[in-house]
Amino acid sequence: MKNITKLGAVSALSLIIGASAAFAENIKVAFIDPLSGPFASTGTNGLHQFEFAADYMVNANGGLLDGQQMEVIGFDNKISPKESLIQLQVAIDQGVRFIVQGNSSGVANALTEAIDKHNKRNPDSRVLFLNYAAVDPALTNDKCNFWHFRFDANADIKMDALTDVMAKDENLKKVYIIGQDYSFGKAVAAAAVDMLGTKRPDVEIVGNELHPIGKVKDFTPYSRKIVASGADAVITGNWGADMLGLGKSIIENGFEGPIYTYYAAGSGITAAFGESGKGRIRLVSQGDINPIGSDEARELYNAFKAKYPDGNIDQSRIFNTIGMLSEAITQAGTADDVVAIASKLEGMEYDSMWGGKLFMRPQDHQLIQNMNVGVHTDENVEFDYDNSGFGVVTESTIEMASMDSPTTCEMKRP
Repeated sequence: MKNITKLGAVSALSLIIGASAAFAENIKVAFIDPLSGPFASTGTNGLHQFEFAADYMVNANGGLLDGQQMEVIGFDNKISPKESLIQLQVAIDQGVRFIVQGNSSGVANALTEAIDKHNKRNPDSRVLFLNYAAVDPALTNDKCNFWHFRFDANADIKMDALTDVMAKDENLKKVYIIGQDYSFGKAVAAAAVDMLGTKRPDVEIVGNELHPIGKVKDFTPYSRKIVASGADAVITGNWGADMLGLGKSIIENGFEGPIYTYYAAGSGITAAFGESGKGRIRLVSQGDINPIGSDEARELYNAFKAKYPDGNIDQSRIFNTIGMLSEAITQAGTADDVVAIASKLEGMEYDSMWGGKLFMRPQDHQLIQNMNVGVHTDENVEFDYDNSGFGVVTESTIEMASMDSPTTCEMKRP
């Protein structure tokens, strides 16, 4: 499927919305993620990207179907599963039919179970869960359900790509694994041990520990253990303030090897690492930013920076989520029948402006896509993060990563 092309200037958006409001109700998308607390910068930047994607890719083109505009509404879940369920109900009561969330797989697990129960009990107000960043493999395995679609690669897929790159490093002898103490952190650690053991059985795991999520103020004790272990490389799935705190502490305490990460870019993290992270921080991600995936993506990125001078497009999958949802609504011919929309998302092939094809695997609703491993640097950077001059430049690409990976999902369809 082709991306929805931009037909009008975003600056004319207010006129379009005003003209269409009389004809159709908005298509509401609830963004349920942290907008306060230690992970507020991550959530706020994500919300801005969703709002911009809806305006630029949908509303500035006249909307969907009979001119319906897409409205993204932010709900602050304070990174709490309990608060997320409260906000979910508030969103449903407001007529929202599409839920997006990504920060914390613990939250995602709570949401997917609640949405499954709600949809069984309330067929007239069913909702879809569009997961753009929560990567616990269980969500598309044993805990899969028809209402959940993941637009990010899961933790196992990302680790498969990372360890493909690490396995080629002949100097790699010892690895230290550290992460946040919840389902995602545990999944990252388990995948690292398993995949390194298979691809490089000679590599020794010299540390494997978890720390409380969002509560560690000083990572020095952890960093000293890493340095003392003699590790050649570190693997971490940390994100937000925990990624920044851990990474800075590791470097400041004298560790000189590569730090392999999932979420070490944007939201102030890139600027904070700056020169200290150059050539040291490596990141697994999807979507080509440096070099950019297409002229269309370049135009969009420049428009985003014009609106949000201090913002970053550090999650290109957000734009893929809006693009594929819009395509599914168009194909289904409805914005209300979420069963019909979900059926169009299943098996969808989509050309991403960020590079490569996307495939929503029907058996488990896991998006299959190219995975990149890039390096934090200020060389060959067209689009930096945090206005720092530093960005992530792709070094390796694994095409359609883990396309044939197994799943334990037993999908039950309505």
